[in-house]
Amino acid sequence: MTTTTKPATRVTSSHRRHRPGAGALALRQGRLEITQFLRSRESVVFTMGFPIIMILIFASIFSGEIGGGVKYTQYFITGMIATGLMTVSFQNLGIWIPVERDRGVLKRYRGTPMPKWVWFAGKVIMVVVIGIAETALLLAFAVALFDLDLPGTAGKWLTFGWVAGLGVTACTLCGIAISSLARTARSGSAVVTPVALVLQFISGVFFVFTDLPTWMQQVAALFPLKWMCQGLRSVFLPDGFGAQEPAGSFELGRVALVLALWCVIGVVLCLTTFRWTTKRDG
Repeated sequence: MTTTTKPATRVTSSHRRHRPGAGALALRQGRLEITQFLRSRESVVFTMGFPIIMILIFASIFSGEIGGGVKYTQYFITGMIATGLMTVSFQNLGIWIPVERDRGVLKRYRGTPMPKWVWFAGKVIMVVVIGIAETALLLAFAVALFDLDLPGTAGKWLTFGWVAGLGVTACTLCGIAISSLARTARSGSAVVTPVALVLQFISGVFFVFTDLPTWMQQVAALFPLKWMCQGLRSVFLPDGFGAQEPAGSFELGRVALVLALWCVIGVVLCLTTFRWTTKRDG
């Protein structure tokens, strides 16, 4: 018995030494998610190209200033960055997770020894990588064609980082949560796209926010996109422009508070609503 037990112990120890760590598992899953995303031409073109196409159209139509020496393009870029991050996180996940659920991909993941959190980590890594690439491409395009003025201080870049980080986190969690509303793979787009479009129109993405009706501004203030746009305006617009905001300032403290609150709400919604299988699977 002693002779047969020792080899088994040595084999087990060897397997443990070669077992990937938590970080390696997450990175592998993230690499897989990015590869799958890049293989979908429709997703790549829409996600990466939509903000660029929209800024090309709007900057060509509205080539003047919105006041205070601020070019319309300088104002419009803030909404395009915010909506681009929302597209790659909220909209992309809300549409594609139901597809994976309907095809039984999530059910198979659930049946493997891989920890469940690794799958979620892969989605987060994909969103972060694609979001950074999309934002960098959009800024490069705007600088080259429309003379966009980039933030000139480290403080503004720091604000850019935490606004984008909190915003994309909130949108990612909400995207995972809303994916459970779609009953089939085909209904994912029908559920998510109208929500995203409405939020874009009422949050100051396509229009100057203060030009919108008061009731529309109040509705938009309930959701993250408005606060993402407002926080980014503090980065790309002059400090004095904050006086033209509805509250008379950029309210960065409130921006951080609301986005953080939506991160908490997103976590709660994910924990209480997320489903690995369709209703027909039980």
